[in-house]
Amino acid sequence: MISIDTNVLLRYLLADDAVQHAKAKSLIKNKCPVLITDVVLAETVWTLTGKRYNLDKAAVCVVVRGLISDGAFIFENSQVIWSALCDYEEAKAISGKELDFADSLIANKSHFVAEDIDSSLSAFYSFDKAVTQLKNAKNI
Repeated sequence: MISIDTNVLLRYLLADDAVQHAKAKSLIKNKCPVLITDVVLAETVWTLTGKRYNLDKAAVCVVVRGLISDGAFIFENSQVIWSALCDYEEAKAISGKELDFADSLIANKSHFVAEDIDSSLSAFYSFDKAVTQLKNAKNI
């Protein structure tokens, strides 16, 4: 197994630099499985939804689902990623603000970590109103 940085994953996905795309594709296809950490996935989605690439939620969900279904990749916790993706996809905008994938990932991971240490998460706090759609999420 290897792990890759966000820039390698982005070059692989976007093919916006022919030389780097070829290197990323070769690395990923020849060294699998490839670990995509939660941080790398969150940074990737943040970049894809930013001003330069401006992908909408539906397109981001297609990209993340593609990574999940591609046998070359593994994740820190596939169940957390899947739950975060489902919450992100289903969330509605509140006061014009969409739920960020990173917030969904943080909230879902918090629940799984709490369960892993035989505890329960009583609340997840944020200043972001859109986060209140998530399980046990509250505004501060």
